[in-house]
Amino acid sequence: MNGLWPWLWAAGLGAYHGLNPAMGWLFALAIGLQEKRRSAVAAALVPIGLGHLGATGLIVGLLALAGQILPPGSLKVGAGLVLLAFGLYRLGRLRHPVRVGFRAGFWDLALWSFLMASAHGAGLMLAPAALAVTAHPHHPVPEAAPAAGLTLVHGLAMFAAAGLTALVVYEWVGVGILRRAWLNTDVIWAAALVGTGIFTLAF
Repeated sequence: MNGLWPWLWAAGLGAYHGLNPAMGWLFALAIGLQEKRRSAVAAALVPIGLGHLGATGLIVGLLALAGQILPPGSLKVGAGLVLLAFGLYRLGRLRHPVRVGFRAGFWDLALWSFLMASAHGAGLMLAPAALAVTAHPHHPVPEAAPAAGLTLVHGLAMFAAAGLTALVVYEWVGVGILRRAWLNTDVIWAAALVGTGIFTLAF
């Protein structure tokens, strides 16, 4: 283990994903407003959270599997280059590639969330933390339990932040704030991918 920072990274990244409207809380809010029920907001967040967890868990799992084949140094360089390349790609596109219809069931929302998180490179951002928690000074084969725990911490933080944001906007703030105080989260996210890729390569 390499201290507390990988777990804080996973939790903080999860909170950021939860706050990012592109990751699902805005979708859940729209469904709640359409059905005029707070419970509809909460119900929509469950498959959204599961889809996000699946997307990030897949990447972390693949990273752990690759660690059983590749030397730690090669794996680190490869993860850093993928992050850097994907961040530059996102900067070049700056649009959402995956959309679904407004009316969606449980599995529709889960699939949408999985594809959206994958398209945004959500799991890739966990690469530095996953490499840190799976590294072993004498036996560099990744361990499954720390990687799974890291993914779970990330998913719980994402779900909590998305749920709190959607319910606060639904109950008190109102969707008008999105027109008055909108941030281009795509630009921030793409820049974060590039920065994380550089961090992974450098450290």
